Amino acid sequence: MARRRQPRRLRPAAVPDALVLDSGALSDGATGGVRVRAELSLAEQLGTPVHVSSVTLTEVLRGHPRDALVHRLLAGIQQHPVTPEAGRAAGELLGRVRRDDTVDAIVAVASKEVGLRVRLLTGDPVDLRALTADMRNVTVVPI
Repeated sequence: MARRRQPRRLRPAAVPDALVLDSGALSDGATGGVRVRAELSLAEQLGTPVHVSSVTLTEVLRGHPRDALVHRLLAGIQQHPVTPEAGRAAGELLGRVRRDDTVDAIVAVASKEVGLRVRLLTGDPVDLRALTADMRNVTVVPI
C-alpha cells in the first residue's frame, strides 16, 4: 500500500515578515504575472505585509490609463517614502559594492528595513543580489 504524502508545512523560519516588490515585480503583479500573484496570495493568507518603495513608482507609472492596474494593486501595499536617511544609506551601499544602480539601491535599503525575514521580488535578480549580499535578512526572489 502506497504511503500518502503529508502536505508540507511552512516552518516558522520560512514565513517572511515582509514581501517587497521592485518595479518589475510591481508591473508583473499588476498585469497578472503568475509568480507575483502567487506570492501576493500567499502573503495575504499568511498576513505578511507587502511593501514598495516610492521610488519604484517612478519606474512604473507613466500617466497612462494602464496605470490603473498598478494603482489597484498599490491599494493593498504599504508605500515607503525615500527619506534623507534612506538616500544616504543607498549612496553608501553603492559605494561599498561599487555599483551605480540608484533605484535598486534604494529598494535594497527599504527591504533591509521592513523586517527580519524579507522576500524581495524582482525582475533584476543579478543587481539586487549584488546589492543585498551583506543583508542576511533579505532573500532575492526572481520573478
